[in-house]
Amino acid sequence: MCWLTRIVVVSLFCGWGVTAQERELSPLATPQRVVSMNLCTDQLAMLLAGQDQLLSVSYLALDKRSSAMTDEAKNYVINHGRAEEIYLLQPDLVIAGAYSTRATTDMLRRLRVPVVVIQPARSLEDVRDRIIEVGGILGQQKAARSMVRNYDRDLELARSTGISELRAALYSARGWTAGEATLAGQIVQAAGLQNIAQEMGFEHGGAMPLEVLAMAAPDLIITPVPYAGHSRSEEILQHPVVETFQRKSARADMRDTDWVCGTPHVVRAVARLVEDRQNIEKGHE
Repeated sequence: MCWLTRIVVVSLFCGWGVTAQERELSPLATPQRVVSMNLCTDQLAMLLAGQDQLLSVSYLALDKRSSAMTDEAKNYVINHGRAEEIYLLQPDLVIAGAYSTRATTDMLRRLRVPVVVIQPARSLEDVRDRIIEVGGILGQQKAARSMVRNYDRDLELARSTGISELRAALYSARGWTAGEATLAGQIVQAAGLQNIAQEMGFEHGGAMPLEVLAMAAPDLIITPVPYAGHSRSEEILQHPVVETFQRKSARADMRDTDWVCGTPHVVRAVARLVEDRQNIEKGHE
């Protein structure tokens, strides 16, 4: 063990540990040093936190492929989800996601650092709930209520006013698709499109074989924007079956920045998909 590691370990269990215990035993009504370690909680915290309340967000908040708030993230200390670095920031609250590193959250709790775990949004209604939940945790209830009102208004404006006969397929890495019991599926539904996942028995998510996709023959295939230096899991999107549907029917891009997290940015995904749908319908006239 190098000398720097010894210092960090000793510090974690000695001197600074008292500060963490004192914070938990005498918690502040409104946390003043908040650290987020999850992409989705990063964005909700940046949207809702008061001035100087949010101290640190995860490195994923800087990733233009998945974060809708990269410019805002530059104003915060960046963490990589490690217990040592987060503890040394002396937070009085850590916000994590359900899929954040369990070892980190367990270690922080053992060190008496308050940790709140936020579940992912699985529906457009869940987005409202997550805004209210994070707003309450931060003591920013008024800001959260205002954001929910804006979200409801913007979603209503973006949402399709009718149901199209166009049948759409969500198709991403490893052939993954999503049904109505998912956030992505509800975005498709809000755009007024028929989701073939329902026809094929995918209420939640699952890998749809290429043969099933071919038999379903969707009018629109919605695929993610490929990552630079993409992994082998994305190679299925270059398969002749997928490419044939993209040529014969139509294609829309699923931009992770607006689709992945349950934040108000999902409204942009709905609006963009409605626009794609309208363009296809005009072409059929």
